[in-house]
This record gives sequence, C-alpha cells and structure tokens, in this order.
Amino acid sequence: MKVFKRIFLTLLATCLAGGAIEAQEQAHSHSGHSKKLVLAPSKAWSLIPPLGLRKEATIDTLLYNYSRYSIPSAVSDAWASTGNLGGEGINMLFDERPEMSDFFFRDAIDAWLPTYAKMKFYNTRQPMTLVSFNSSGGRETAQERLQAVFSGNINAKAQVGANVDYLYSKGSYANQAAKDLAWGANGSYLGDRYEFQGYFNHYNLLNKENGGIKDALYITDPAELQGGVDKIEAKSIPTNLSNAHSRVRGEDLYLNNRYKVGYWKEIRDSIDTDSVIAREYVAVSSFIHTLRYRGAKHMFLDTNPTETSDFFSNTYLNPDETRDWTSYWSLSNTIGVSMIEGFHRLAKFGLAAYATYEVRKYTQTPDTLDRELYPELTPLPEGVNGMANKATQNLLWAGAQLTKQKGSVLTYAANARFGLIGAAAGDVDLEGRVTTRIHIPALDTLSVAAFGEFHNEHAPFLMNDFVSNHFAWRNNFGKQRRVSFGGELHVRSSDSHVRVGVTNLQNYIYFGHDFLPRQHSANIQVFSASLRQNLRLGILHWDNSITYQTTSDVSVLPLPALTVYSNLYILFRFATLNVQLGVDCDYYTRYRGLRYQPATMSFAVQEPGKEVLVGNYPFCNFYVNMKIKKARFYVLMSHVNQGLFGDSDYFAMPLYPMNPRRFQIGISVDFAN
Repeated sequence: MKVFKRIFLTLLATCLAGGAIEAQEQAHSHSGHSKKLVLAPSKAWSLIPPLGLRKEATIDTLLYNYSRYSIPSAVSDAWASTGNLGGEGINMLFDERPEMSDFFFRDAIDAWLPTYAKMKFYNTRQPMTLVSFNSSGGRETAQERLQAVFSGNINAKAQVGANVDYLYSKGSYANQAAKDLAWGANGSYLGDRYEFQGYFNHYNLLNKENGGIKDALYITDPAELQGGVDKIEAKSIPTNLSNAHSRVRGEDLYLNNRYKVGYWKEIRDSIDTDSVIAREYVAVSSFIHTLRYRGAKHMFLDTNPTETSDFFSNTYLNPDETRDWTSYWSLSNTIGVSMIEGFHRLAKFGLAAYATYEVRKYTQTPDTLDRELYPELTPLPEGVNGMANKATQNLLWAGAQLTKQKGSVLTYAANARFGLIGAAAGDVDLEGRVTTRIHIPALDTLSVAAFGEFHNEHAPFLMNDFVSNHFAWRNNFGKQRRVSFGGELHVRSSDSHVRVGVTNLQNYIYFGHDFLPRQHSANIQVFSASLRQNLRLGILHWDNSITYQTTSDVSVLPLPALTVYSNLYILFRFATLNVQLGVDCDYYTRYRGLRYQPATMSFAVQEPGKEVLVGNYPFCNFYVNMKIKKARFYVLMSHVNQGLFGDSDYFAMPLYPMNPRRFQIGISVDFAN
C-alpha cells in the first residue's frame, strides 16, 4: 500500500505542477497581451581555474536518464562503494578519478559534495527554482533525497542564487544509514568594467559504518550458512560494526573579482555614419583577485570495544572507545593580470599571469593518555610518538594561463604553475588541451582534440603525518609524478565519441593491504580507450559506452579491464507527455577489488595471495522517465535482474554488496516565476 501511495502522490504532484504551469501561461495570455512574453534565453556557466574564467554549462531539466540520479552505483559506470546512497565510493575508471586532495577524507564522499567543479551560475532573466524529490523503500529501508536550486536576476548584470541538498537513507543493509545536508548561496555581477562571481557552500555528512557484512556467503549462497534456507532479508545480515559513525563537515567560500580596463567604442548607423546608435565597452586587460577559504573536519566514533578489538589490528590512544577527529582549513589568495581575448582582431587569444599564496593548518587527535595505566595499548609507530598534533603549511605558486575560447575552428587552453615556497617548492603543473574541427567533404565535420599534462607535486600532508586511535604513521614521501596525454574524436552525424589516453605514474601514493599509505617508486602505466556510440531507429534508441583500460601493476593499482554501460529505450510523445521507457545496465569485468577502511574513509589494495575478485555482474534497471511541461518524474525498479540472470555475486567491494532490488520514484519541477 505504501508503494501505491507514493506513486499516487508523485503523479498528483506532477499533475498539480503541470496544471500550475499551464495556468500561469494562460494568465499571461489573458493579461492584456496578445502574444506570449518574449524573454532572452536562459544560460548557465561554470568556472575554469585558477582565475575564474567562464565556460558554458547546462541547466538540468532534461528528460534523459533522470532516474539514474537515485541509484548509488550509477555515479560512474564502474563505481566501487559501500552500497548506500550518500555512502563512500571511488571511481574505478582511472581517467575519471580525481587525484588525492589535501584532506583525503573528503575524497570518498566527493560525489555528494557541492564542489568547485560542480558549481553553476545561472542567468535566467526571470526567477528559476528547480525542486526534485526522490523516494524509495519502506520504514526500515527508506531512501529519500530533496534537492532545490534557486536563481534570480536583480537586473541584466546581477544574479543571486541558493541551493540545498538533503539526503536521508537507512540503506538496504544493517548499520548503513546516511544523512547528508549541503546548502549554499551564490551570486554574480557581470558589468562592463567590474565582474564578480562568488559562492559559499556548507556540508555535513553523517554515515553509519558497518565495516561490511560478516560473510560473503550471505549473498552468494545463504543456504550454506542457514542450514538449507536459501533466502535472507538484507537487513538481517550481520555486519562487522554496529556502533561506528563517520562525519565530515566543512565549508567552501569562493570570491572572484575582476576589474577590466579598456575603452568605449562607438557603434554607428550603417547608413548614416555620422549617427551614433550605441556605445560598447571594449575590455583590453583585467586585474583579478580570488580568495578561497576551505575548512573541514573528519570524525570517527566507535563505542563498541568488543567489535573494535576484533576489527582493528591496533589501538593506540583509547582501549574503551574511539573518538578520532582531524580538522583542516586552507586560505588562498590569487592575484593575476590578463590580456583579454578578442579586444582586437589580432588578439586571438587570452593570456594571463598569476601568483597564489596559500596557508593550510591541520589539527589532529591529541595523545593525552598515561600509557603506563593502559599496557594493552599498542605502542605508537616510530616517529609518531611525541608528534605535534598541529601543523601549518605556507605555500606559494606562480603561473601563467593561455586560452582561446572563441572560434568555431580552433580553441585551446594551457596552464603552467610552478611551486616556489614551502612544501610546494619544486612543484610543476602543466596542462594543455586543443580542439579543432575538420570538415571532410561529402562526409561530416569531425571534432578532434588533443590533451596532455605533467605534474610533479608534493605529497599531501596527511600522507606523511597522521595519528588516530587505530592508524598512525610518519612518512617522508617524495614528490609524485604524473604524465598523461591522449586524444578525442567526435563524429556528430553518427553520434560517436572516441577517447584514447596514456598515463605514467611514478612515486604513486596508495593504501596498502594494512590500510597504511605507501609510495610505489617504480613506474606504473595506465592505458585507456573508450567509445560512446548512440544508435537510433525511429523511436528506438540504443546508447552505449565502452571503456577498456590496462594497468601495468595490478597489485598497486587494480582496475577492471572492460566496463560497459548500455541503455536500450524508446522515446516518444503521448499528447503533451514525453516518455523515455527502457532498461539500462552497468557491467565491468572481474578484478581485484579494493577494501574500504571506515576509520580513515580510505580504499586499500588487498593482501597479496588473498585477493577477492569482484565484478562480472550486470546491474540492470527498468525505468520510465516522463516529462510534462516543466515537470519531470520517473518510476524505477533498480537491480531488476536480481535472481533472474547473472549470478548472486553482486559485490562492489569485498564484503560490500550492491543494493538489492528496489522500487523508486521521483519528481522534479522547474518553477519559473
């Protein structure tokens, strides 16, 4: 009954939203205007580091694959995670995996955070509010997410916005609940002389950590553990931890200011050249200042000492309970000067020079116990004993940026940054990309791109110095080196996209089988090739994404060799209702899965000779996405193939199974005022 109630409420809300939008349009048509209001088209943009250049972005109101937002394993085509929506995860497509950040706890939950790369600004001319709500599960397995984005223009140049994302999921398995709240505000002003873009985001994610299920046979062969009973409720499967929690909270403040210097250009009438019909400001150069503050705190709590002693190999600070915390803040200032692209017919590119100064401060769990009173405590590793629980880094970089964003034939972007002071001294970051279009007569216009990058960067501070109740280390890691290059080809007529890339890693930092960071001095090569091919015959569509990747050292960097995403659907219109109905599947070949450590929110390789393989399992979903007016809604049965085809070995990581079959619904409405 609850399922049908939710379907009814979703459909009712959709009808009401569609009716409200239609009534609004009718009100405009009967308010004395013989024609509909004509408004400038809405637009969105995101930011290009380090100087806040703008690049075009999309407004998320599309029908296509709307239902995938509520599937935990759909973050990428190969997503290794703890299983729950809002839970920790890592991308197993290496080319899509970001490098380790300066506060590595955030990396595991990056998919759910409001980050710089995801930030969008809107110019909608009229206020816009996008609201979406997704729901599934019963009382014990409820999964709900509410998201809202608002943007409104003060005038043609100034805009303000806000966003909120609340996620609450009890999970399909025991001791797996997640509660995440992220909110923020933003604004922009794009004037003739002065420009401003800024935002503030806050997040607070609380995840219950179960340490994985106790035995994989509960999924693969429950009859063996239950005396012949071959079925078991997912919530009743015992887990390794029952009273453990991880919390990561933080904030991100970004303020980008640009003052442009130039001249006023008179635009004259094409017939009467003595008549000035408008004046246009032509910016020649600009001065930029960007301030960014980021703060974060990680906490791990475990109040069950019996489970703690069984699950963790070492206990350094407190034998009765674990209350780890690590905090960090970073304040950076970037100043730059640039020549603006296009101010003159000979100025075909933009060129900028800049400098960035950053302060980072770390505070860790202090060691306050008298060890003579607790002989059962594990002695701290060499070098950690007596280590100060506070540290500060001062870093300085200088760099240059070359860009060409305008033009239909050739665009490019290059950035070079060199470390001068502190741990960054000797750092080198070089990145470049060039895109061109090649017209082949009687065939098509091809879009061809080449890219390359070189990084020689210092190790993150917390990889060298860290202390907590169960893990502590003192390292002296050298700089990590990464060289990548490759190319892309897009054929518009056949809707084909090919990408090939090669990466060489040296001094690669990873977590070993003991969940301690290690540095691999030898070279590791990663080759990847991907094809996105969309096929269509009438209303029938078949979209495919295939990625092949190899790694020269699977013991340090394990990856699935082949990853496939396939989506077969029909797309049609019924009256005013647009419908996408189909089945999609994620699949990747078997590989040595990573293990997850809840105390540090890290992913580690397995012990040599004892590796457990994961993969070779299709995860399929049946869905119906619908859109009427400015309202989208969906009905979804995720993991529809469970027990129907494919075996029962549906693990994202060892001891962390994917969600079982789940019925889900959702709605999203664009309230354009």
